[in-house]
This record gives sequence, structure tokens and C-alpha cells, in this order.
Amino acid sequence: MTAQLLASLPLLVPMTGLVLCLVFWRWVALQRGVMVGVALSLSATAVALLLRTTGGEVLAVRLGDWPAPMAITLVVDQTAAIMVLLTAVVAVACTLFSLGGIDRTREHSAYYALLCGLFAAVCGAFTTNDLFNLYVWFEVMLMSSFVLLSLGGRRAQIEGAIKYVTLNLISSTLFLAAIGLTYAMLGTLNMADMAERLAAAENPGQFTPVAAIFLVAFAIKSASFPFFYWLPASYHTPPSVISAVFAGLLTKVGIYVMIRFFGLMFPASHPDAGMIYHIILWLGGFSMVTGVLSAAAQMEIRRILSVHIISQIGYMLMGLGIAGSALHRAANDGDPGGVLAGAAALALAGTIFHIAHNMVVKVNLFLVAGTVERICGSGDLNRIGGLYAARPGLAALFLIPALSLAGIPVLSGFWSKFLLVRAGLVAEAYVIIGVSLFVSVLTLFSMIKIWIYAFWKPAPENAEPHNPDRDPTVGPMRWQYAGSLFLTCVTILIGVFANQAIRAARIGADQLIEPRAYLDAAMDRAGEPASADPASAGEGVAR
Repeated sequence: MTAQLLASLPLLVPMTGLVLCLVFWRWVALQRGVMVGVALSLSATAVALLLRTTGGEVLAVRLGDWPAPMAITLVVDQTAAIMVLLTAVVAVACTLFSLGGIDRTREHSAYYALLCGLFAAVCGAFTTNDLFNLYVWFEVMLMSSFVLLSLGGRRAQIEGAIKYVTLNLISSTLFLAAIGLTYAMLGTLNMADMAERLAAAENPGQFTPVAAIFLVAFAIKSASFPFFYWLPASYHTPPSVISAVFAGLLTKVGIYVMIRFFGLMFPASHPDAGMIYHIILWLGGFSMVTGVLSAAAQMEIRRILSVHIISQIGYMLMGLGIAGSALHRAANDGDPGGVLAGAAALALAGTIFHIAHNMVVKVNLFLVAGTVERICGSGDLNRIGGLYAARPGLAALFLIPALSLAGIPVLSGFWSKFLLVRAGLVAEAYVIIGVSLFVSVLTLFSMIKIWIYAFWKPAPENAEPHNPDRDPTVGPMRWQYAGSLFLTCVTILIGVFANQAIRAARIGADQLIEPRAYLDAAMDRAGEPASADPASAGEGVAR
């Protein structure tokens, strides 16, 4: 398979599924089959991409065969391949869960077509190298997610959807305005071309005010402090599988784009890099604290999980902030390959690892919450209980991702936080490290609260009788368990094979720090001499 075709498949597979689901509009059973095929095909594509990029290769395809930088270019390096693989994992789990956990009304309302459209938009955002194309994928994501959020038409859903779409439209407006200013200033929207023009500019600081607009737009998309209000107002309102897809993918797109954009536009040598990354670091700290304190005050499972997304986004911003600040200090100290550069590579690897861990764990927790709601008829912790005795398998499916989210050894969450803390100690970012450890303790408190109320304490005496296995509006519960079991196994595998996962994240981090191979692929310079080995940490950070 050619590199161009392989790099195109993350888009072609779900878009083909979208078309087929629309063709089979009247036959829901066929749509289910198409969705299963899309999830499996996307998984195979993602594995192939990861194997190709692990050795340092960067794949690129120019749509329409226009020359760079005029063409819309899709570029897949190790980090992008990891993100596509995680999208495929979410697609498999949520497809399995949907076979038993989504109601027939929504299935007949283009549910699977909308899922395919959402997965295509997410993969497009992960692989595009063009800012306007990124804006298009953001809008496709917004349209698909808004309709998914509104399906069913309940009052709470509509209210949540309005808040969700309003703030995201503000983000899109800011993003589009920044795109216009960027084109007026640099004459290009190809991010690789932008990075090279800024590096050669006499006064690269002129772009910093525009970058600030981008930062606000990306912060809204990622639901980081102080732009997170839309998330807890909307994520608990749709069916749990839709909440799970949103929790796993939407905010992570914002974080990924932030990492990619600022890594290219604000390298270590940029005069304003230190300021930008310190702002990101502070946003991360406030996001962690705000999210975890909000979770401590909630008594409904999906509300708790929703605000915990904000605190986990804080860890990702923390890693990016530590990495950028350390690289800037290393460049100013004249030691671009020293200890600080190593800390930066470790922080970025921890960020990539934490994104991977969080996507798997957070989706699983929302799926388990959906199963709990189906069994008990509610997710209110004051109205449920006794699930450990009644459903011990479900208790295990909750406990493993919950402990992983809190960072308990030797689960996946422990390793990602270990990398971030270790990098922060080397970079002497002691305050943010203290905040992150405090937040981990409160995260464990929230997970224990769910465990005690939902699983350990007896069921309330006035609980209404409910038979989830005989609900004619949805499929059999075994499919819901299958989706959660799949993600639980993935969580365990990430923890057991943490060394291999860290190695893959480290390769991705080094390519982000030294993006020469990415730039060459995006600008179609395949014939030029190869760049340095991406696995060598810290080399060429002050380009």
C-alpha cells in the first residue's frame, strides 16, 4: 500500500461509512454492519500507520496533487498515528456499546451516519496540515456532535446543546478571524510553511497577538480554564454512549491542535515562546483545580465524570507548558541538548501518554455509567446502590478505569503522571507538580465516592423495581458489557506494556520537538537529506 493511500484512509474509511449509512437509511441492521466495518477498518488502518511511523517515517498526501504549499496536505507522523489509533479504539468500543445501548428511535435518525461523520472529522483534524482545512473539520465535528447531542429532543438535551453550540461557535468565529489575520500576515495557511516563514522573519513576535487568538479558540475547544462552562452543561444530557464519544474525542482534538500549532509556530528560539508556554502552564493548573473541586461537589455519576474531563485536560496542558518552557530556557542558556531539553521530551511524551490513557479510561467510565443508569434507572448516587453484590462484573469494569484515572500503580494513569511529575521535577516546576499531586488525591476521592454510593452501600429501600434486560427500546446488555470490557483490557495492556507505550510516545515527542521530518513531508521535500533520528531526545530544539 502506498504512503499516500495509507495517509488518506483515516478519512476515506469513515466517510465511506457515512455514505453507506445514508444509502441504507431504511435498514438499520445494515447500518449497524457498516458501523462495525468502519470501526474495524479504521483500527487496521491505524495499526498500519503506527507501524510505518514508529521508525521515524512521516507520511503525507497532497489532495488534488497540487504542489506544496498550495495543496491541502494530510501529514501523519507518530503522534498523529497514535491519535488515529485512539480514535479507532473509541470507535470499536462505542460501536459495540451502541449495539445494545442506543435506542431504536435514535438508530432510525441517522445515528450511525452521524458517528461516521464525527470520526471522519476527528481524523481529519488529527492529520491535516492546513489551518483552513482544520477549521472545516472543526465545523463538521460541531455539526455532527450538535445533532447527536440533540437526538431525542428532551428539554435538558436541547438546553445543553444550545450552550454547547453557542460557545463552540464563538470559538469557531475567533478561529476564523485568526486564520484571516494569519493569511494577511504570512500569505499562507499551510502550517509547515507558516513555521518556516516565521522562523525566517525579522520580527516573529508580530505573530504573537494572532497566536493569542488561536490560544483562546483552542482553549474553548479543549474546555480548559476559564472556557469550560459548555462541557458540564451538556455532556450529561445525551445517552451515555454519545457522552462517551464526546468525552474521548472532542476535547482531545483541541489539545492535540494546541500541541501541534504552538510546537511549530513557537519553537525554543522564538522570543515569546516562554510567555506563551507559561500561560499554557497556568491554564493547566487552574483547569486541574477547578475540575476536581467541581467533581467533589457533584452527586450524579456523569456530572462527576464530565467535570473530571476538565481536570484531566489540565494535566495535558501542564505537560505542554513544562515542555515549551524548558525548551525556551535551554535555548536561552545555550544548552539545547542538555538536561532541560531531556525534561521537555519527557514532558511531551507524558502528555501524549496521558492523552492516550485518558481517552481510553474516560470513555470506559462513561460507558459504565450508562450501564449503571440502565440497571438502576438513575445515575443519582443518592438513589442507587448495591451494585457490587448484584453485578460484580460491572463493579470490576468500573474499578479498574477509576483507579487508573486516579493514577494508582501500575495502571496506565500512574505511568503518564509519573512521566509528567518526573519532567516537572527536572524542569524545577515545583508549584504545578504540587498542584497535580493534590488533584490526583481528590480524583481518587471522587472515584471512591462513586464506588461507595453506587456499588458498596445497599440499594435504597424505596428504589423502584427495574428490569434492564427486558427493555424493548434497546438491544441486549451483553453488547454494553462488551464495549466496557474491551476498553478495560486496553487499559490493562497499556499498564502492562507501559515501556513500549512510553517508547512510542517518546518518538512522537521527539518528532514534535524536532519537526524537520514533518516539515519536509508537508512541503514535499522527500528528495532532500533525511533529518536526524527522531528518537534522539533534545537534538536541534533551537531551530
